[in-house]
Amino acid sequence: MKKATLSFKLFCICLFCILTTANAQEKELQIITKTNGDKSVSFTAEKRSPGTYTIVMNFKDLNNVASLGNSIFRVKYLNDNFLTLNPIDKTKGIGYGYSYTYIRGELKPKYSALFLYALPYTKGKKVRAVESSFFNATYFGSTTPEDWKAYRFYTEKADTVTAIRKGMVVSVSDLYDEDNKDVTYTSKVNSVIIEHADGSLATYKGFKKGIFVKEGQTVFPETALGINSITNERYGISLMLTYLKSVDFEANKKSKDSKSLYGFITPYFCTEENLNGILTNQKYYTSVITPEIVQKEMSKKEIKNLEKK
Repeated sequence: MKKATLSFKLFCICLFCILTTANAQEKELQIITKTNGDKSVSFTAEKRSPGTYTIVMNFKDLNNVASLGNSIFRVKYLNDNFLTLNPIDKTKGIGYGYSYTYIRGELKPKYSALFLYALPYTKGKKVRAVESSFFNATYFGSTTPEDWKAYRFYTEKADTVTAIRKGMVVSVSDLYDEDNKDVTYTSKVNSVIIEHADGSLATYKGFKKGIFVKEGQTVFPETALGINSITNERYGISLMLTYLKSVDFEANKKSKDSKSLYGFITPYFCTEENLNGILTNQKYYTSVITPEIVQKEMSKKEIKNLEKK
C-alpha cells in the first residue's frame, strides 16, 4: 500500500480587511482528514465561527482515486464532512497531497437584488445617509469596483444600531474602546457581520465596545446590535451588503488593481420619504419598520412568538 502523503498550505483571504474577524491570528477554518475502514478518505471542515464558507481544494499526487469532478465546496456546519475520496482498487489505499484556500460566503448565491431592507435604526429615527468612498481608491490609487456601494448612516447623538434584515450573526469583533472623535479614519473599529438566507452578507462597522449580539444568534429587522460610535466628531455606522462572486485567488493576487472577490449590492430601503427606493447621497431619511418587513422571512413559529410579546 502506498502511504498517504499530505502537503498543507493555507491562505486566509479577506476583503480589504472588511470581512476580517476578531481573532485574525486564529484559523477560521481547518480541514481534518480521516482514512476509513474501506480505504476511502473523508475531508471534514472544522469551523471556528458560524456561517457559510467556500473552500477551494488543490490536489496533487493523487493515485488510486477516481476523478474528483469538483474542487469547490460549500461548508455551512461546524464539522462539515464535505468530501470523500473513494479508491478505485479497494484493496489499496489512496495516495494524495493537497492545499486549500477558503473564504467567507457562498459562491455566487442567488441573492435578491430587489429585497427591501429597513434602515439600521429604530422606527422613527431620522438619519443622514452618506455614500462612502472606496478606501483603496481614496488612499492607495486603486480603481473603485464598478458595483461599489457602501453607506454611512449618521445620527445627532449616540444611538442604537439595529439589524436591517433577518439573518445569522456570523462574526463579532468587539475589541476597541478608544474614542475616535478627532480621527478621520481608523481601522480599529468594532463590527458585526450578518449572513442572510439568500447568501448575502451585511457588514456593520463602527460600534462602541459592548456589542449586544453574539455569533450564532438569529436577528430580525430592528433587533438591537449595539451603539454607534463617534468618528471625526460624528456618530454613525457603516453598512455594506456583499456577496461572494469569485474564488479566483490567483488572479486576484496577480492583479495590480486588487480586484475584489466580493460583489457589492445596492440596497432598496423602506423609509418615510420613500417606501421602496435607493437612497440619495447626503439626504435625510426616517426609519420605517412595518410588520411586513419584520415578518417577511420569519417562520410561523417565530411569528407566533412575536405575537405573544
